[in-house]
Amino acid sequence: MTSVSPDARRIWRGVRLPLAVVFLLVLTGTLLVLVQGEQTTGALEPGSYEPAGGRALATLLEREGVKITTVHTAAELKGAATGATVLITEPGYVPKSTFTQIRRDAEDVVLVRPSPGTVEEVLPGVRVSGQLETETRAPDCQVEAPLAAGSATMGGLKYAATQPRARDCYGGSYLDVPGPQGTVTVLGAPEPLTNEWLADEGNAALAMRLLGKHERLVWYLPTPADPSLENEKKPLSELIPAGWSYAALQAGVAVVLLALWRSRRLGPVVTEPIPVVVRAAEATEGRARLYRKAKATAHAGETLREAARARLRPLLGLTRDAEPAALVESVAGRTGRAPAEIGALLYGDPPADDAALVRLADGLDVVEREVERS
Repeated sequence: MTSVSPDARRIWRGVRLPLAVVFLLVLTGTLLVLVQGEQTTGALEPGSYEPAGGRALATLLEREGVKITTVHTAAELKGAATGATVLITEPGYVPKSTFTQIRRDAEDVVLVRPSPGTVEEVLPGVRVSGQLETETRAPDCQVEAPLAAGSATMGGLKYAATQPRARDCYGGSYLDVPGPQGTVTVLGAPEPLTNEWLADEGNAALAMRLLGKHERLVWYLPTPADPSLENEKKPLSELIPAGWSYAALQAGVAVVLLALWRSRRLGPVVTEPIPVVVRAAEATEGRARLYRKAKATAHAGETLREAARARLRPLLGLTRDAEPAALVESVAGRTGRAPAEIGALLYGDPPADDAALVRLADGLDVVEREVERS
C-alpha cells in the first residue's frame, strides 16, 4: 500500500520558494535600514528629508561654510548663541528669560510664526494684525535680504509694529525689527525654509541671506518637554480671562435661583380610588380560561400543587424551605395514607388532560381537609 501523506521532502519542495522570497525581502529591508541609518523627522528639522523638514537648507548652508549647531533645550543653548545667528522654529516654547539672553548674545534672531501672545511678550510693540494666504509675494520693501531675494513664498500670520525702525515686507508676513545688538526677523510662515518650497521663487536666496550672514548658526528646536518651561507654567485660573470668570459666576447664581424657583416640597401620599374592582372569583375563572385555551394542563397542575403545598406547610408546622420528603412524611402521618400516594399527589407527574387535572384538584382538596381535621 502506497502512502499519500506528504513527507518532509515534499513539504520542503513546496515551501522553499516562498521562504526564499520572504528571506530576500527581510534581508533587503535590513540592508536599507543599515545603509540609511537613523532618520530624523519633524518640521524644520535640519536632518529631516520630509517636505516640511529643513535638510535641504541645512545642506546649502554647510556648503557655504556655515557651521550649524542644533539644540533642543534652553540648557543646551547656553553659550552657543554668542556671535551667531539663532533660528527659533517654535518661539512659543522658549521661556522669556531665555529669549532675553538670546537677544543679548546673538548677532541676529529669526522667529518662525510666533503666536500673538508670544510676539507681544518677547517683542514689545509688535502684534499680529491678521492672516494671509501663503502664496508668491513681492517684497514691497527696502530691507536688504528680501530686496535681494525678490519674490518668495510668504503668508501665514501678518505682523505690525509701532516701532519706527521696524519694517514689514511681503504684505506683513515678514517683519524686520532692529535692536541694540542685532536684528530680529519675524516670519509669518515656515514655507521659505522647508524642503518642499526651498527651490521655488526666491525662497533659497531669502533663507540663505537670513541664516547665512554669520559663520555660525544655532538651529533652536524648542519642545514642550524642555525642563526650563516648568517655571513658566501658569495655573488654569490665570489662563481664563476675567470676563469669562465673571460670566461663569453669574451663570452659577442663575442656576441656583432657577433650582430654588422650580423645586417643590413633597406632600402626603395621595390615594386614588381603583377604577375597576375585579372579584377574586372572576380573576380565577379568567386565568383558568387562559390555561384551558393554551392547553397548559401541566402548568395549571403544578400551580395547584404549589398552592396546596404552601397551605399544608403551616398546618403541619413546617417552614417554607422544608424538603419534599419531610412534607410527604408529615402529610402521610396526619392522614394515615401511604407516603407513595401522598408523594404522587404532591410531586407526581403533570396531568395529561383536563380530566386528570380535575382528579388532581379533587385529590388535593381531600388531602387538605383530612390534614385540617386531624
